[in-house]
Parts: sequence; C-alpha cells; structure tokens
Amino acid sequence: MGRERLESGGRGEDRASQALRAQGYRIVERNFRCRQGELDLIARDGDTLVFVEVRSRADDRFGGGAAAVGPGKQRQVVRVAQAYLSIRRPRFDTCRFDVVAITGDDVVVIKDAFRG
Repeated sequence: MGRERLESGGRGEDRASQALRAQGYRIVERNFRCRQGELDLIARDGDTLVFVEVRSRADDRFGGGAAAVGPGKQRQVVRVAQAYLSIRRPRFDTCRFDVVAITGDDVVVIKDAFRG
C-alpha cells in the first residue's frame, strides 16, 4: 500500500475516532492485525463491543464511504472479528459491527451496519 494511501487511511481513522468519542464510544484498539486481515477500530459503546470499519472517499462520485463496505468486505471484517475474539478474549455482553463512512468533510456513524 502506498504511503499516501496509508496516511489518508490514518487521517480517516483519526476522524472516525473523534466522531465515535463524541458519541460516547471508548476506543479500545486501532489497527488490529492478524492472519485473517485487519480491523480498523475496536470500541466500546456502553457494554457493547463494537468492531468498526472506516471507509473514506474524497467525494461521492463513485458512491460515498458507506458504498465501499459491500458483502465481501463485511465477510472479511466478520472473520477478523472472530479471530480478535479468539485471541484477545474480551469480556462483553453484546457485540456489533458499525461503519464510519467519511465522504469529503461528512462523517457518518452507521450503528449496527451489518450482521455477522
């Protein structure tokens, strides 16, 4: 992955973290990596463990940030979340998958964006 794309992704994750904190989330971990892939953010929303996929796009010419989280990406995020649960063994009551869609200056938190 190119340096510019990595930096852009980092900025997107920073913006996503700020938006989540503003809504009361507590960030637990960023960029969890394992053999199955990577999770952008893991957070707590009250007692709920939240796996967060962050998608950034400069504009909506090809669809906004949310359009970039299709079924294939959802399956991959679920696989990595399963690995995270197996490796980290966090305590939680419930968990869910959220998406933070960033399109230009617009940041939208989509709670319970998909089911695993």
